[in-house]
Amino acid sequence: MSQPMRTDDFNYHLPPELIAQTPAEPRDSSRLLTLERATGQLSHGRFPDLLERLRPGDLMVFNRSRVIPARLHGQRRDTGGRVELLLLRRTAPMVWESLGRPGRRLRPGVRLVVKPEAAESTLDKTLEVEVLESRPGGVKLVRLSTEDDLDLLGETPLPPYIRQQPDDPERYQTVYATAPGSVAAPTAGLHFTPELLERIGQLGVEQTYITLHIGLDTFRPVQSDDPTEHHIHTEYYEVDQAAADRLEMARQEGRRIIAVGTTSARVLEQLGADLEQSGQPRLTAVSGQARIYILPGHRFRLMDALLTNFHLPRSTLLMLVSAFAGRERILHAYQEAIAQGYRFYSFGDAMFIY
Repeated sequence: MSQPMRTDDFNYHLPPELIAQTPAEPRDSSRLLTLERATGQLSHGRFPDLLERLRPGDLMVFNRSRVIPARLHGQRRDTGGRVELLLLRRTAPMVWESLGRPGRRLRPGVRLVVKPEAAESTLDKTLEVEVLESRPGGVKLVRLSTEDDLDLLGETPLPPYIRQQPDDPERYQTVYATAPGSVAAPTAGLHFTPELLERIGQLGVEQTYITLHIGLDTFRPVQSDDPTEHHIHTEYYEVDQAAADRLEMARQEGRRIIAVGTTSARVLEQLGADLEQSGQPRLTAVSGQARIYILPGHRFRLMDALLTNFHLPRSTLLMLVSAFAGRERILHAYQEAIAQGYRFYSFGDAMFIY
């Protein structure tokens, strides 16, 4: 009888010096570790070597979500006390789930004002924030007076393991990001340049774009000993008719569907599960909340290959890639990457699993 799955099964030790603090320059100069699922064979190269793994007729699926300046610094209207808010997920127009510091003092009814940080700023912009509700896990539901000035008043949130903002904020955006809404980047896409995308198209590889707005919960380590007890938050996604048609055609013709990043993988598998459950004959345009939680044992319905970065220990993303390629093979690949000095996490190197 097999042992029950434990969160510690997805743990590993990473030397801190392998956590990438800055993005590779140029974007496509990062390293690429390739894992063949059928054999477990690993190979090392540079990111443009991905071209050698692609085939005419492949369909690559990119997440076009754009990171918003979701970190806000403000003051309480009543006391003038300093407050930091991190917007997590938009639940309605101008209504967001967020984290706040100091969180215990942000009770329902508290009002905040956000102004430009620099004292010498000439920007005549302010943002009013009202705390509506306290939710479990320290989450606050807040209402913004406007969403128009976030680019001027907010700061791009970086993961806590990255200690300073990049010189160019666009380096934490993909070159194809057009749909604002994420609080973290779909980092597998950070390696692509317009020139590389053009070369991929010249190979006869089709490209399509979906949207999934990423919340920070996806990246957090799982705290429960049993990963099946972990509650993963939903994330808003959209698939337009053009993308649905391309996916349906590839599915019907048996061509490979390649997810660029775990966020695209989550959308694809949500689509596949919903299609199977509904009994509908084909994929169509859809929007909603991606709720799927992919653990080992999951049967993949739409995704045939995955391009991804290296993920945190005990995270739902490490569990997702383990479901796709096998836990033992993934952990072996990670140990090989560590031994070879690969760079890990958001600004780190990439992995192609097929």
